[in-house]
Amino acid sequence: MKTKIPLLTLVTILFFSCSSDTDNVEENIDTGNTGNQICKNPSAFIFNEKDNFILVEFENNDFPTGWELKTNSSTTGKGYYVWTGNQSLGKPGSGLVEFKLNIKNPGVYRFLWSSAVTQGNSGSDHNDSWLKFPDADDFYGEKEGSKVYPKGTGKTPNPKGTSADGWFKIYRSGNNLDFKWQAATSDNDSHKIYVKFEKPGVYSMQVSARSSGHGIDKFMLFNESYYTQNNAIQKTSFSEITCN
Repeated sequence: MKTKIPLLTLVTILFFSCSSDTDNVEENIDTGNTGNQICKNPSAFIFNEKDNFILVEFENNDFPTGWELKTNSSTTGKGYYVWTGNQSLGKPGSGLVEFKLNIKNPGVYRFLWSSAVTQGNSGSDHNDSWLKFPDADDFYGEKEGSKVYPKGTGKTPNPKGTSADGWFKIYRSGNNLDFKWQAATSDNDSHKIYVKFEKPGVYSMQVSARSSGHGIDKFMLFNESYYTQNNAIQKTSFSEITCN
């Protein structure tokens, strides 16, 4: 004898069967430039180097009090972050923000960021922040083959002007105060910024506040064996984000 299943019961069984299948499918969260994992917490973001290049929106992180998100027609993404707290001209570490970079192709990378002077009308004021790569194999400024190293690393010579505890003061200059790609250290003796990674791995990049009114939109690292500066700043594909 065949057992008859009521129509309502059959529909209910089919509905819950289909629902349980779809509940197990994970969807990507759109963070602006995300990878294959769900990335909801910016403090867990890892930015992945590809083809000797990294490009990151500075605002893709958690920021302590003193940093403010603002918008500008010259910036990309959600806008830019600017330090609005007290100046920290001689002592780095205030308003610390840390980025995790996954280096797959070891080598020497040049560092640049797109930043602006958002306070006053002088290109030599409110134009810098602190930068540190605490676990990189080398971190230095270079000009025509001459290198300088952050104070506190035990390496010499050191840059002109302020430096401390492995931090460089990274400044931009010029009368154009709007966002542009520039990063230098050593006062009145501009040295380009380089970082050396000897093996693949996840490395830390730290930024802390120095001058109030210094706004940062994005940053990049690139290997000059593969890119000129002009090639690099023309790239618009941001690095894939995975999760820690």
